Amino acid sequence: MKRRNKTTTVVLSILVILAVIAISLPKLLHTMGLHPEYDGEQYDLKGKKALIVTTSHGVLNKPGEIKGKKTGVFASEMTIPYYEFLDANMEVDLASIKGGEIPIDPQSFYYFLKSPQDKRFEKDEEFQNKVMNSLPVAEVDFNAYDVVFFAGGWGAAYDLSSEEVGQKVSAAYYDSEALFGSVCHGALAFTEARDTSGNYLIAGRTMSGVTQKQLNELGIEFTPKHPQEELEKAGANYKCNTRIIDPLATLTVVDEEKRFVTGQNQNSSHETAQLLLKLLNEE
Repeated sequence: MKRRNKTTTVVLSILVILAVIAISLPKLLHTMGLHPEYDGEQYDLKGKKALIVTTSHGVLNKPGEIKGKKTGVFASEMTIPYYEFLDANMEVDLASIKGGEIPIDPQSFYYFLKSPQDKRFEKDEEFQNKVMNSLPVAEVDFNAYDVVFFAGGWGAAYDLSSEEVGQKVSAAYYDSEALFGSVCHGALAFTEARDTSGNYLIAGRTMSGVTQKQLNELGIEFTPKHPQEELEKAGANYKCNTRIIDPLATLTVVDEEKRFVTGQNQNSSHETAQLLLKLLNEE
């Protein structure tokens, strides 16, 4: 009887310890660097417009495969900039490569990865409606926006680096005063943009995107495009920060012309959006 009671006590103790760890995990990860708070300013940019562009690819599949784990945009890389722009009184539209429902990586809604903006999104019917009915990139005029922002996530590795997106970025760069932003895999949207001589538009520009080290640490080796590699191939001056594990690192950089603001990963979303607002406010 005593042995049974002792066993029960040990089991209960273990369960309590596991419960404490589970409850503390979100705060612990935040303290270590996940979704850091950014002490930015509150801007009033009423009359300005922002466009957030995401992937339409929702399956993490290897070459030749059709099935795979569900993926898409990493939620906070869309929700954080969305609310930064919206709270600055900007009009915010959502587009995706194909239009229609935007696939959101289900992992980004795990309780220990979810950002406050993700929770706000879950109660925001207007935002949810935009996600369900996003504009097709082919039908969107980038010139009509003051900020064009590309969100990341594994899905973006499959469809953001395209000739069509590159042409639209190039056209808006030359035909408007639009500012461009991205986080994580979103930077792939710039890798096919060309200047008037046919050279890569981002050659020589300081830019950031998710590190190869982070992809390796998360076991992602087979996606078709890797941001660090593609940015360097396009001649960008690639910058990043690194930590024991890069999913807890962050860096945001502004290019020399102050037209491109790029963030390293999901942790860079606040700062990237805030710096875009700052530049827009200074115009």
